[in-house]
Amino acid sequence: MKPLRVLFGNRVRELRLAAGLKQDEFAEKCGFARSYMSRVETGGANPSLDAIQTIATALRVPVKDLF
Repeated sequence: MKPLRVLFGNRVRELRLAAGLKQDEFAEKCGFARSYMSRVETGGANPSLDAIQTIATALRVPVKDLF
C-alpha cells in the first residue's frame, strides 16, 4: 500500500491537470514554490493542514476531495 502522502500527491496532480494548470502556475496560485509543489505531488513533502486547505481552495474543491 502506498503512503497517504503519495496518494494525496497523485490526487492533487490529477485535479491540477483537470483544471488545466501547469505545475508552476498552480504553485504560484497557492503561493508556494514550484519545487515544494513538485515534492507534494510526488509524495516527497508532508503538507501541513494549512497547506492542504490552500491547495483545496486553489483547486476550488472541498478538502475531502483531495483524499
